Amino acid sequence: MFFPGLPINDYRNYLLRSGPFYFLVTSELNSIEENIVKLYDTTKHPRPSQALPFIDFNISVTGSKSKLIFRNNQNAEFSLDSKKVFNPFPISHVTAMLEWGMNWCISTQINTYLIIHAAVVEKYGFAVILPAPPGSGKSTLCATLIQEGWRLLSDELTLLDLNTAKAVPMPRPIGLKNQSIDIIKARYPKAVFGLSSAETIKGNVCHLKPPTESIRLQSVQCPVRWIVFPKFEHKASTQLRNKPKGEAFLQIANNAFNYNIIGKIAFNTLKTVVDQSECFTFQYSNLDEAIEVFDRLRINL
Repeated sequence: MFFPGLPINDYRNYLLRSGPFYFLVTSELNSIEENIVKLYDTTKHPRPSQALPFIDFNISVTGSKSKLIFRNNQNAEFSLDSKKVFNPFPISHVTAMLEWGMNWCISTQINTYLIIHAAVVEKYGFAVILPAPPGSGKSTLCATLIQEGWRLLSDELTLLDLNTAKAVPMPRPIGLKNQSIDIIKARYPKAVFGLSSAETIKGNVCHLKPPTESIRLQSVQCPVRWIVFPKFEHKASTQLRNKPKGEAFLQIANNAFNYNIIGKIAFNTLKTVVDQSECFTFQYSNLDEAIEVFDRLRINL
């Protein structure tokens, strides 16, 4: 569908890989293409005759006129297998909507992995899981660590292999919000960001491109060695404290998307991960000190 004022060309397809999953994204919106080009090294524009891998998620992002009162009376719609799964978003939020929608696809449709709402990074062959609710500073901490040599496995969804209990990489752009965007841009001026979405339901949102090395290693699973529950507190001192494993287990299980669906296998997988890990709470306000704390984790291997 074409409407006056929308920045549209012909519909185009984008083949995106995220660890074990392939997304085929169809959109006519120039902002979607611009963001994908900025943030995804593996972007391809498959030809009709090209052999494709198995597509896990067939997504379309379209612009349309809105019945709601959005800016310029334009909005964007996200569909999975031609079915609209969200209410329309303002057209200015479309790049954030694509990333949120891709997370929604995995967290609601996949039960072949245990999926936890948590970031996960790796260094020297061992992973740190960072479970935390929104607003805890998880993504800011994750974005900082991957600029300091840690490998990004995921910022939003930690996947655990049900057979090996290893963390499964799914490196995708990191969604930063509000002040975190300026903080990371100032600390790492060479970092690559996508388009900004202002005044979304989560505030101003902009995504950070994963390091090339994290993309290159997106098939390499990793054993988990630490579980750290981060919490940013303004002007708070940096503190890493042991957390009882029973509490860690329950907190992670409550933050898993499909723990109850998978059942016994999920329990055994999570028990293995917690048993083999050191568990901590982590309070911070200073990123330099946070980097030092995480570097000390690997020294204790």
